[in-house]
Amino acid sequence: MTLACRAGCGACCIAPSISSPIPGMPQGKPAGVRCVQLTDDNRCAIFGRAERPAVCSRLKPEYAMCGANSAHAMTYLQSLEAATSSR
Repeated sequence: MTLACRAGCGACCIAPSISSPIPGMPQGKPAGVRCVQLTDDNRCAIFGRAERPAVCSRLKPEYAMCGANSAHAMTYLQSLEAATSSR
């Protein structure tokens, strides 16, 4: 089931690591670190722009990931990050 992005959530811009360059974060970002492109109201400042990393553009909100609230989304994405981490 595909959802619209939850306003004010931001979990997908905090929980996962991003290895590709992000404007303002040329080395990407580690897991658990807030992306510099995440606005104060938890929206992506570069949404829909060419400089947005492909990994971010490909991530689509779905109920399994987002659940009923932002806490579910954060827990789900943290678990996925841990399961796929090469550390």
